[in-house]
Amino acid sequence: MAKEKEKEEKEEKKEVKITDLPGIGPAVASKLEAAGIYDLMGVAVLSPSDLSEMAGVGEAVARKVIQAARKMMDLGFQTGEEFAEKRKEVFGITTGSKNLDNLLGGRGIETKAITEVFGAYGSGKTQIGLSLAVHVQLPVDKGGANAKAVFIDTEATFRPDRIKQIAEGIGAVPEKVLKNIFVARAFNSDHQILLLDKITEMVKNGEPIRLVVIDSLTAHFRAEYAGRGQLADRQQKLNKYLHNLMKLAEQCNLAVYVTNQVMANPAMMFGDPTTPVGGNIVGHASTYRIYLRRGKKNSRVAKMIDAPNLPENETVFFLTEKGLKDGEVEKDD
Repeated sequence: MAKEKEKEEKEEKKEVKITDLPGIGPAVASKLEAAGIYDLMGVAVLSPSDLSEMAGVGEAVARKVIQAARKMMDLGFQTGEEFAEKRKEVFGITTGSKNLDNLLGGRGIETKAITEVFGAYGSGKTQIGLSLAVHVQLPVDKGGANAKAVFIDTEATFRPDRIKQIAEGIGAVPEKVLKNIFVARAFNSDHQILLLDKITEMVKNGEPIRLVVIDSLTAHFRAEYAGRGQLADRQQKLNKYLHNLMKLAEQCNLAVYVTNQVMANPAMMFGDPTTPVGGNIVGHASTYRIYLRRGKKNSRVAKMIDAPNLPENETVFFLTEKGLKDGEVEKDD
């Protein structure tokens, strides 16, 4: 009986809408939605001045609304056991390569997480993103999430023909697979940022999206904020964008896969000088961080650089016409 009561209480909490908050009518709710705020969490984390500006209400009213949202959300601590129970909601999405999936913990990339892959041109970053956009549509028992994908293209890398090849490789209908991938070409960093609000809106409207691919994360930020004089502004804007990405992943239970450009570190005297763009801000925001490079016999070597629960390790896979294919772990001569 106690468990049934808890379940009912949880269901009641889920059904609460923004319009249930005191002082928030349909007109104010529309203003908040236009600003990208769709749920109680979005309201709860705002400051009174921000809410006042967005909704066009007084600060006193805004303060009451935020307090009510926080009370309804029950924003406090939870036990490790409760957290573990909530982790059962997380989906794993296969990359198409068992070796690469194992490097990521066995199930591929996770929802509620940002997986960053960086490497030189031609290392396979985009190919993994395209493969994930196909595999997310598979049933859960086959390594998918029975869902759709969003592909934010900043470098004109999305190729429908390649999607068709990968789809045929797993025995899926290419046209159907393409219909389940939403593609947007981001022409600058502001457009790239704006598209996150659009994804939240699509999920709210019932689209079963479980994957967001951003290829690449840093291209526009790097091009628009050139030179050391603009570095602080770039990092600040990138930091905010990454926090919004993490919020999107958590709230909508979707996986975020981002590719990152690289540069040569001139201070590196020995070893591989390849360094990902974005510095510590991108490094800290990414849940899983993988370095890709070309290997022997046209293979690709993936190395786990950082993960909260996995050791540093590396594996090998191949890029074929039908997608990612496994190979033996590369050994140094």
